[in-house]
Amino acid sequence: MLLTDELLLYYKRCRRRAFLDRYGDPTQQDAPQDFLLKLRQDSFAHKQTVLGMAEPQPTHCQEVSHSLQLGMAEPQPTHRQEVSHSLQSVLPPGINLENLRSPNYPRNDWGAGARATVELMQQGTDCIYQGVLLVHEAKDITLVSCPDLLIKEPGESEFGDWMYVPLRIKFGKRPKAEYQLIAALDAQLLAINQRVLPTIAWLILRRQESYAVKLEKWLPLMQEELGNCIEILQQHQEPEVFISRQKCSLCHWYSSCYAIAQSQQHLSLLPGVTPNRYRDLQSLGIKTLEALAETPIRTLEFLFGDQIADDLVQQAQATLQNRAILRQRRNVPVKTPPLEPLSAISENGCSVSSTQEPTNDQLSPLFDYTDTIPTASVELFFDIEAEPDLKLDYLLGILVIDRSANTEMFYPFLAKHPQEEASIWQQFLDLVGLYPDAPIFHFSDYEVETVKRLAKLYNTPLELLEPLLSRFVDMHQRVVNTVMLPVESYSLKNLARWLGFEWRDAGITGSQCVCLYNQWLKTGDRSFLDAIQRYNEDDCRATYHLKDWLFSFLQEHSPL
Repeated sequence: MLLTDELLLYYKRCRRRAFLDRYGDPTQQDAPQDFLLKLRQDSFAHKQTVLGMAEPQPTHCQEVSHSLQLGMAEPQPTHRQEVSHSLQSVLPPGINLENLRSPNYPRNDWGAGARATVELMQQGTDCIYQGVLLVHEAKDITLVSCPDLLIKEPGESEFGDWMYVPLRIKFGKRPKAEYQLIAALDAQLLAINQRVLPTIAWLILRRQESYAVKLEKWLPLMQEELGNCIEILQQHQEPEVFISRQKCSLCHWYSSCYAIAQSQQHLSLLPGVTPNRYRDLQSLGIKTLEALAETPIRTLEFLFGDQIADDLVQQAQATLQNRAILRQRRNVPVKTPPLEPLSAISENGCSVSSTQEPTNDQLSPLFDYTDTIPTASVELFFDIEAEPDLKLDYLLGILVIDRSANTEMFYPFLAKHPQEEASIWQQFLDLVGLYPDAPIFHFSDYEVETVKRLAKLYNTPLELLEPLLSRFVDMHQRVVNTVMLPVESYSLKNLARWLGFEWRDAGITGSQCVCLYNQWLKTGDRSFLDAIQRYNEDDCRATYHLKDWLFSFLQEHSPL
């Protein structure tokens, strides 16, 4: 059985993915998303930059094949620029990257690649680009890893008075556990090939920072993970589904796993259920949505604390009953008469209720009903589209709702080119200045932090900024502080869609807008900007829809 560095990396991230990559039905895989393809391209470009290679870059959002990333039988660079400072800092004195060489072998012939790599090491090559390290283990296990560089340094090895240390170039911003695990695998396989353990293993990260992996810590951890991975694969033990939204969203098995989780009403679909909390719930015998909804809160308190215990039980109740409930806490002083169960059907047909049945606990409203959500004759709804790699906020969208005039107007302040950011910032300030008393509703804290950044960047006077910031109302915060909803996450899309709102372009996401903007910069095709503007406007309208619903719901169920 072949076990590659890539398979072990995915095992560290998700055991189920590693299993499905080996045994799953390929026809059940999702097509790669545009944003994933962009990440692959950006990762490839990052490696080229670190190495100082001036290679033609792949077409934007075009998939960079795994074979290309591993350098298998690919043409050698024809021109080299100055290598990055981070790489230069880890190269031993006298090592010349101009002598960088890569093993030449037929694609996917790992044995030939390993032999070619050993030949380069025997020759004392200064730097080996994407060499192949291969070791045959017991029980028909073959281990393969392909570090980005093998760097020659003084020492004693199988090859003479020199040895090699491995280096990985990763696009991540921090030295993630899976990166260090794979660096340890590189070191172990290299030790077997050169008969001496390398003195160090290097990572170079997205900000071009070099990071030394502590092999004394990570070698034992890697060996344990490797042994567990081999056991699962050899015994065909299919790991349980667990949906972790950030980790799972770009995986090509997501749709398949998500369908299984939905059919099981799996607890991982419940907001707040992390892998560690899920294991704790299982240890208590709580394995179903129904069981969690009926669990006395005090039963969970010693594991999670009172706040998380309250939230988990109430979230399960809201989900099980498919209705909105007021978020509550135990033992909060009650200034109003005891709440009676009160159900209602919202205008969009969603079942809602102001309370859930207490489970051996006295529950009281969490928040003060007064002044929870401001309302005004003119209200502004604000959303931003950004390109993080360019540190650019290129679209500041404002939806102006004038209730007295019964009008709705959307203003997309768009930087068609990065240098226009200052201009759209001023346009934004001019518009919001026309309505000095209008609250500005947004979703999450990104908009506020961006306004602070742009104000600092473009020297906006403090006397103008402070009144502006006082007008912002974060609807995400208002929702999570007041109600529990039967949704899988408290993202804008999940909340608005539960309320019946739909985006015009169903397939577009915020991440995909990053790709669309880059495609606009590359091609000049206006249709990419049009799609981004529609998406941004729909985000503003979804926030408007959410605000109106929450205001009405709280007013309707207020005991005052």
